[in-house]
Amino acid sequence: MSTYITTPIYYVNGEAHIGHAYTTFIADALARHARLRGSETYFLTGTDEHGQKIEESAKKNGQETQTFADAISATFKNLWDDFNISYDQFIRTTDAAHKKGVQHAFEVMFARGDIYKDFYEGNYCVSCEAFFPESQLLDGGCCPDCGRSTSVVKEESYFFRLSAYEQKLLEYYDAHPDFILPKSRRNEVINFVRGGLQDLSVTRTSFTWGVPIPQSLNDPKHVMYVWLDALLNYVTALGYGQNEALMKFWPASVQLVGKDILRFHAIYWPAFLMSLDLELPRHIGAHGWWTRDGEKMSKSKGNVIHPKEVSEAYGVENLRYFMMREVPFGQDGDFSQRAFIDRINSDLSNDLGNLLNRIIGMSGKYSEYRIDSLHVSTYHAKELADMRRIIESLEAYWSELQIHRYLEELWRLFAIGNKAIEEHAPWAKVKEGRLDEALATVALVANILAKASLLLHGVMPHTTQTIARALGFEISPQHFVRLIGEDALLEPFTIEVIPPLFPRVEAPLIAEAPKVLHGGGEAVAVQESKKMQPETKSVEGVITVEQFFAVSLRIGQVLEAEIVPKSDRLLKLQVDVGDAAPRQIIAGIREFYAPEALVGTQVCVVANLKPAKLMGMLSEGMLLAAKDERGLCLIRPESPKTVGTPIR
Repeated sequence: MSTYITTPIYYVNGEAHIGHAYTTFIADALARHARLRGSETYFLTGTDEHGQKIEESAKKNGQETQTFADAISATFKNLWDDFNISYDQFIRTTDAAHKKGVQHAFEVMFARGDIYKDFYEGNYCVSCEAFFPESQLLDGGCCPDCGRSTSVVKEESYFFRLSAYEQKLLEYYDAHPDFILPKSRRNEVINFVRGGLQDLSVTRTSFTWGVPIPQSLNDPKHVMYVWLDALLNYVTALGYGQNEALMKFWPASVQLVGKDILRFHAIYWPAFLMSLDLELPRHIGAHGWWTRDGEKMSKSKGNVIHPKEVSEAYGVENLRYFMMREVPFGQDGDFSQRAFIDRINSDLSNDLGNLLNRIIGMSGKYSEYRIDSLHVSTYHAKELADMRRIIESLEAYWSELQIHRYLEELWRLFAIGNKAIEEHAPWAKVKEGRLDEALATVALVANILAKASLLLHGVMPHTTQTIARALGFEISPQHFVRLIGEDALLEPFTIEVIPPLFPRVEAPLIAEAPKVLHGGGEAVAVQESKKMQPETKSVEGVITVEQFFAVSLRIGQVLEAEIVPKSDRLLKLQVDVGDAAPRQIIAGIREFYAPEALVGTQVCVVANLKPAKLMGMLSEGMLLAAKDERGLCLIRPESPKTVGTPIR
């Protein structure tokens, strides 16, 4: 079966924002994953460039309308190219082929009797390009969607018989319960249709910037309503009404939209397709909106997030992961730099990056970087079985568009790898002369990383290619079949030594947006000036939150402990903090703890402390402890945590 993925075509009344990037990242992830599974895939994105709003915006900017549309459309295409989005076609509604396809569809609908001419009078919102009945208007005759003023328009128009498809749509929703995703959005669409559908005005005579209706109707003053024109891009891109070679990809597998345009895609679009005798898409996926630090983004507040700026500061792969992992599909998301940094440091640096660093380090010490899966099944049958169960459960999350759950479950593979290193302690096995067992654990983790990189590829394509190269294979459908489908293990290989994939981020890399105070009906940006802020006095011993977060605190596990000769206070500890090899820490706790009582316990470690020498021995960290008149005790986690877990 082929796969066809579409984003909405983005309206060229402004440059791309973080919400556009979110939609496009999801579509790109779906397309890449489908290709890796061997499905013939076509991925469409593009820009919507017609309508009165574009015509007026061009005039305000003193430009020809086409020139204005060209410039804005180019910003979208250039951004997706910078982000390495793997689209197969970037369509523009000003493309000649698109216009011809739309005109052909209009003729088909007209011949069928689904389009007729009449007069329309109603309240029209230029911003939303839509008419609204008086019963839906806000106070003062304002638009119920955007809140802007509407104007009463009376003009001759061609209408689409949307009312004729009311029952057919309800029957289709009933027969296809997963047509609208997430399913929580389904009822709002059904209720809207049950409330009664009115025929839809599909042409305008009050402006000229649009697709003219077919010449065969001999009515040149009419141009098509922007939604009829725009929605048809999904089939005109495949050659509908012309060279239809690409129509083999129809129906679309997933069509992604924002929740604000779900009605157009889940009601108008299916009705148009029924009129054209075309199949309906398998899924319409509606995602939520993004806020910044809990506030709606707007230019007036100065808190709009520019995806290019974020990607340049943090990396586009990190941004892709954060946006798809942080928010359940369909719900609104909040962009917070602190949450973003936590994801980078915890999920990416600690769980994934450190796991690769550890096996590079251990294989270098124990086997000259050579890794062989020969004994993995012998010593790690349980881990392999657990890994298989997780992998078998993952695919369903893609089909339900629950990518955050997919990633959450996928990360359990890294937990298996980290736990295996803690429990089997390869360094201890080597000391005991059990080299085969030690190398089997290293090879187990290599296989976890290999399988996970294939499964993570859609979300982080560049990162996973780097991991695969280090592990001696390539991301390809053939390796997906072998390592995932057939559950095979890696052939013997020499691991490549690579730099850490995810350097830790200790403080925000982008200037925070100004906070906005609301008072007296006005929004006032808080400026860092003496006029707007009371002068703060320096307090001795007080640090900033940035200074606090510069300290890296991690969960560690004591592997070995011994008394330091000629010292009454010191113990020499080997502590696993999630790095490639254990840390040696010299701690002054001998008076309170016997060495044997510490082995196997977890402790809190200051992990980025500059190494120091105590009694001629290197100490690579510090333990957290509390001491009062009753003695000293180590600070420990309430329940066992994965080694290397950051303490916040």
